[in-house]
Amino acid sequence: MKYDYDAMVIGGGAAGLTTAGIAANFGAKTVMIERERLGGDCTWTGCVPSKTLIKAASVIHHMREGEKYGLRMDAAKTDTAGVMKHVDNVRREIYEDADRPEIFEEMGIEVVFGSAAFTDDHTVQITDENGVITTLSARYIFICTGARAFVPPIPGLDGVKYLTNESLFEIDNLPGKLIVVGGGPIGSEMSQSFQRLGTEVHLVDMAPGILINDDREMSDILKMKMEQEGVTFHLNAAVKRVEQMGDSISVYFEADGKAESISAESVLLATGRKANIDALNLDAAGVTYDSSGITVNDACRTNKSHIYAVGDVTGRYQFTHMCEHMAKVAASNALIKVPMKIDKKHVPWVTYTDPEIGQIGATEKELKDKGVTYETYRFPFSKIDRAVTDGVPEGLIKVHAKKWSGRILGASVAGAHAGEMISQYALAMRNGVSLREFADTIHPYPSYGLGARRAADQWYIKNQSESLVKWIKRIFRYRGEIPDYSNPDRIV
Repeated sequence: MKYDYDAMVIGGGAAGLTTAGIAANFGAKTVMIERERLGGDCTWTGCVPSKTLIKAASVIHHMREGEKYGLRMDAAKTDTAGVMKHVDNVRREIYEDADRPEIFEEMGIEVVFGSAAFTDDHTVQITDENGVITTLSARYIFICTGARAFVPPIPGLDGVKYLTNESLFEIDNLPGKLIVVGGGPIGSEMSQSFQRLGTEVHLVDMAPGILINDDREMSDILKMKMEQEGVTFHLNAAVKRVEQMGDSISVYFEADGKAESISAESVLLATGRKANIDALNLDAAGVTYDSSGITVNDACRTNKSHIYAVGDVTGRYQFTHMCEHMAKVAASNALIKVPMKIDKKHVPWVTYTDPEIGQIGATEKELKDKGVTYETYRFPFSKIDRAVTDGVPEGLIKVHAKKWSGRILGASVAGAHAGEMISQYALAMRNGVSLREFADTIHPYPSYGLGARRAADQWYIKNQSESLVKWIKRIFRYRGEIPDYSNPDRIV
């Protein structure tokens, strides 16, 4: 009873909203502190607006491709101002439906707006927009302040009107030409979408490819598609400086030892994320942190046993779904003493380009680097009937598993609805479902999910020996031809 609250949640983004909701559900007297507006990065500058823009770009792209479906449409004009207004409307709709303070107040959660800073390990001072300071204390504290766009120290950047994901969705009209610095998920998604909406896009990255944390074969499938749509790539390129020249911005870089430059109306920096810890005064609480974020163990606990950190602020995972998972882990450990750990082995992620790229578990490179023995089972989207009828036969499924047991070690999908398909493999891996059990599970036809099952079927195919078939043929006196088992790439 010596503290004002049982649980204090600092931050009202995906991590904070989930943590506060769980805490209140456990019967804890809960306060949630938010500096700006509830919903955080996901609702306002991340998942929601970016996926809404991707959808708009997809619609106009399919209109231009109408003839391959036997349709003729006029997609010559794009109301870019209307597109950005639509993006804003969708995020406000989601805020009203799921993130408004009143929703959480009805759960019994007190919502306080202002910037929080620790004064000791149980107490924070909250300064509101008018400078009014409130001091609150709590038995357990959950730091859920998220992350923001990382702006690299590029010479000349201080004099340039650049964009990040935090300002991108506030513009009224799309630029005629855009330079995207960074080939990760945000850079790839926005590059393709802007190109489809009529912007000339150049993507610059110091890596030899895009999406370097994904399977290289899968990311190359996406890169080829983006090149076909008009995106220009400048890879192995180190940005040296930028310069504002009137309404134009020039980016100077070195690629393969050669100095080059591009000029455009706008520059989007998609160069990673930085944890929001600067204003928290963590030293006053004695909480350990480093340049990547707040240090936590697998229970999401900091070096202070009653202080937990959840989501992007830890620097460990930059996914909304991991914010929710970590919130459950932290709240369960702190408030009801149920021991839970972060499930590090089964973290899926998806880049929502066209084709989508999904990943779960180990990549082929990781397995080779660790010396793990495995088999890879491949299945092309061109053999998934639903993909063919939808006109999207480009793509590939790769599943890595143990040869005899069929235990899944990792999976990669490049293709339509890869995000939904990778979820099946995540469920299978989390619950120990082997490829044999996966293959024996009935899936509806025609569906993309059936494609995931047919990839699992290849485990049966590869483990079926020629000698066994000869033995069966002899026993039952069958007269057919034996398949060519010498071809390792045979797909059935």
